[in-house]
Amino acid sequence: MSNELQKFTDPGLPAHVHRKADSDPKAAKAAEKQVAILFLLSAIGTVMLIGSYIFVKSNKFIYLPILGDTNLQQLLLGVGMAMSLFFIGMGAVHWAKTLMSDTEVIAQRHEMRSEPEDRTDFVETVKEQAALANLGRRTLIKRSLGLSLGLIGLSPLILLRDLGPLPKNQLATTDWAKGTRLLTDPGDRPIKPSDLEVGSVAQVLPALPTGTERTLENIGKDAVLLIRLRPEDFQLSPERLSWTHEGIIAFSKICSHMGCAVALYEQQTKHLLCPCHQSTFDVTRAAKVIFGPAARPLPQLAITVDAEGYLVAQQPFTEPVGPSFWERSS
Repeated sequence: MSNELQKFTDPGLPAHVHRKADSDPKAAKAAEKQVAILFLLSAIGTVMLIGSYIFVKSNKFIYLPILGDTNLQQLLLGVGMAMSLFFIGMGAVHWAKTLMSDTEVIAQRHEMRSEPEDRTDFVETVKEQAALANLGRRTLIKRSLGLSLGLIGLSPLILLRDLGPLPKNQLATTDWAKGTRLLTDPGDRPIKPSDLEVGSVAQVLPALPTGTERTLENIGKDAVLLIRLRPEDFQLSPERLSWTHEGIIAFSKICSHMGCAVALYEQQTKHLLCPCHQSTFDVTRAAKVIFGPAARPLPQLAITVDAEGYLVAQQPFTEPVGPSFWERSS
C-alpha cells in the first residue's frame, strides 16, 4: 500500500473526549429538549417582531425608568429581532456540540497541481486550436479583433456619462458668504449671542436670498454647529480666535471622515463626537481630531455680528466641508 493510502494514526490531536449524550439516551433526550426550547424562543422572538410591526402603533409610548420615553414599537422590534437571531444561533451551536456526529475525520493534504501529463495535453490543445484558427497567419483578423475588444472595454466608460453631470465646484462651496445671517434650524430665526448660554449648542443654516429654495443637498453641506464656551477655554491661534465671537465658535456639522452628522457634544470635556465611527474633535483647539478615523479637523466658520446684533458669517468656509473626494486627497 502506498504512503498516500496509509491511514495517518497520529495527527497530533489530544485524546478524543466522548460526550455524555453519545452513550446516555437520557442525556441525549435532555439535550434535544434544550435545543428545541432555544428554537422555540427564537420563534417567539420572530412572532414578537412581526406582531409589533403590524399591530403596535408607532405613536404609542411606554415609559421605562432606565430608557425614558421609548417608542414601544421600536423597542419590541429590536427585542424581537435580537431574540430571533440569538436563540436560533444558540440552538444551532448547542445542537452541533451535543447531538450532531462527533466523528473525527483526517483529510490528507495533497499538492494542488495537475499531473504533468494533463498540463502537457492542455498546452498542446491550446496550440492546436490556435493553429486551426489561423491567428498566427491572419494578422488582419488578429488586429481587427484587438480593436473591437479594446473598444468594448472602453464602452463602460462612455456609459458613465449617464450618471449625471459632473459636480464641478459644487463639492467645494456652500451657501455661506460674507454677511450671511445664521438662522436656527429648525425655526429659521436669526440668532444673537445672548440667545446662547455657556455650554449650549445650536444648529444653524445660512439665510438665503429671497426666492431661493433651500435644497436637501445644500442643507447637507450648509449645516453648522454653534457652541458657546468661556473665552479663556480656547486654545486657538490669534487668527482662529478672531473667527469666534464672545466665546461662540462655529464648525461644519459634516464629519470630515465619511460625512455623517457630528451631533454629540460632551459639555464636560468640550468634545464633539461623530456617532458613526466615533471620530472625536476638541472644540477648544479648533475641532482638532483627538480620536477616530477622521484625518482633518472640522472646518471652522468665521462669525461676527451685524449692525443689529445678529450673528453673521465673516466669510465663506476657507476649505471644502465634509469628507475627501477625488479632487481633494487630504
